[in-house]
Amino acid sequence: MLTVRFRRSTLGRMRLSPKLGSMAREWTGIQQFPLATQTKLLELLGKLKEKERDSLTILVMGKGGVGKSSTVNSILGERAVAVSAFQSDVPRPVMVSRERSGFTLNIIDTPGIVEGGYVNDQALDLIKRFLLNKTIDVLLYVDRLDAYRVDNLDRQIVKAITESFGKEMWHKGVVVLTHAQLTPPDCLSYDEFFARRSEALLKVVNSGVRFKKREIKGHSIPVVLVENSSRCNKNDSDEKILPNGTAWIPSIVETITKVATNESKSILVDQKLIDGPNANDRGKLFIPLILAFQYFFVVKRVQNWIADDIKKEPKSPWE
Repeated sequence: MLTVRFRRSTLGRMRLSPKLGSMAREWTGIQQFPLATQTKLLELLGKLKEKERDSLTILVMGKGGVGKSSTVNSILGERAVAVSAFQSDVPRPVMVSRERSGFTLNIIDTPGIVEGGYVNDQALDLIKRFLLNKTIDVLLYVDRLDAYRVDNLDRQIVKAITESFGKEMWHKGVVVLTHAQLTPPDCLSYDEFFARRSEALLKVVNSGVRFKKREIKGHSIPVVLVENSSRCNKNDSDEKILPNGTAWIPSIVETITKVATNESKSILVDQKLIDGPNANDRGKLFIPLILAFQYFFVVKRVQNWIADDIKKEPKSPWE
């Protein structure tokens, strides 16, 4: 009897995650935040519910060792994903679901998609299979603020994500820069250093996605800062703050909320999206034009030549 009561009690605290078929635990981690952070988070969840949203699914991607799993834990306020100093990433994708007041938050943590200085196709395929038939509302593309340079590898990563899930995924994208509690080099102010780092990375993202100028203006990708360290500074309300004074957990959740409710549609990762365009379908739209061109400029011309030759031929005496 004790076993039955325990199971009933456990199921009573769990809800089925909408559209994803997984069990969502009650979001108790939110109670670990300072009161000011809790108030802001609940306010943002309320805004989502006002827009008739009862769930939100966030996909976290990027290189290994940049703080993806730690960011997931920070947002949830609990150690939902294992983080180890000796293992830079989760070995496979994992989805954490939490429910609060009828709203379900799903966060999908993924392994790094870079190995040996190249995009890891196996890791990418593993992620794609895991995401099959799931709908993504927000993409968090994670990198480090203290990685001072961008290079061709960054462009390759963005290109790989785009080829796997389509450029529309970036309309739901947020760039997250971790390790944000730093002292900028070269006598730059914190905000100036952040602006330069953001500009350089966004330039690579826009280039890798191949956004047109009008698309960049219409769907600018926001950039947010994160500091997951326990040594992060705090304000008078006991909230974790960045060197510029921003309480970063409410800030990132507010940005996620804005992106989730923007005009772009959420991305359903179906088999067609994963497979990409069928090579056999390429150019089918041009077949009628090619046939018309061949008829009027080749076949018709040859027919006219034959007709002219027949006219020019000398007639036989009996004709």
